Amino acid sequence: MLLFLSLCSQFVVAQNVDQDSLQIIRQSANKEYINVYKENADFSYTSPKGELGAPSKYVINGRLTGTFMLYGSYKSPVAFSLLSDYTVRVREEFSAGVRTPSYRFGGIFYARLNPDPTNYKYGELAFTHHSNGQDGDAINPDGTINTKTGNFNANSLTLSYRFGHFTSNSLGQDYYSINQRVGFQWYKFFRYEPALDRGYGFTRLLYNFSLRKYGEIEKKMKGKDSFTSEKEIWRINTEVSYAINKIPSKNLVNISKRLNAEVNFNYSFPFMNNVFLMAAVGYYGEDNYNIYFQDHYGYLRLGLSSGFLRNRTRKMTK
Repeated sequence: MLLFLSLCSQFVVAQNVDQDSLQIIRQSANKEYINVYKENADFSYTSPKGELGAPSKYVINGRLTGTFMLYGSYKSPVAFSLLSDYTVRVREEFSAGVRTPSYRFGGIFYARLNPDPTNYKYGELAFTHHSNGQDGDAINPDGTINTKTGNFNANSLTLSYRFGHFTSNSLGQDYYSINQRVGFQWYKFFRYEPALDRGYGFTRLLYNFSLRKYGEIEKKMKGKDSFTSEKEIWRINTEVSYAINKIPSKNLVNISKRLNAEVNFNYSFPFMNNVFLMAAVGYYGEDNYNIYFQDHYGYLRLGLSSGFLRNRTRKMTK
């Protein structure tokens, strides 16, 4: 009888230890995933001359993105952020006008799907309002789209599955991460500018791929025997989206209208903190700068980019 009670007591203690360990793992994962969410957010950039190859000439283009993590607790596998995203193109003309800026506002829900941040998996649901701050008629008297003062507004839901893998990150050693996203975006649940019925990509399939390198910086700094500083050194991003909704006079394999794609390379010198030199090449089947949705062209973009980057100091262990 005493032996039976002793075994039961050991079993209960073991169960409590296992539950405590599991809770610690989950809480640690909840905190680590917040960094993953932010690092996977879109970059901001500034680009002299903007998209080279565009029908219009620009002095400078810029995009400013912000991820405001409103809820991200160690207690919960679910998180929520507010999104703000502003893009402006300063035109090469006498007044250097912007005409129709592109504003995006919304929110993003995140759901952690496993407890391992080095092999992360999570779901993402985003609502985005997209408008240009203009209130003129979207269609000119001659039937063309009014890209100067024409109203643009659209609202979308985007459902994404994100997953990735970090290689071994021993102290003082370079390491890498592979990051992917598969998504589905649709607009017609909400109100939108009626002129968009002329050929807007209301329903899109999305795919993103990103390869990133991390490494130690400031290796020769004096007095750093007890710690190491590391950062993201470079990042290659590939972004592809394809419209699958019905578009007037365009069949489902009309790539020149339906495909948007970009590859960009971002490199940070050791003396830079959260900034990259950026070079991007891409194709707009549908220019995503609000009311310019009928433009399609290939482009080159050069400049500086920035975002929530991995840049940290870790203690050395003996």
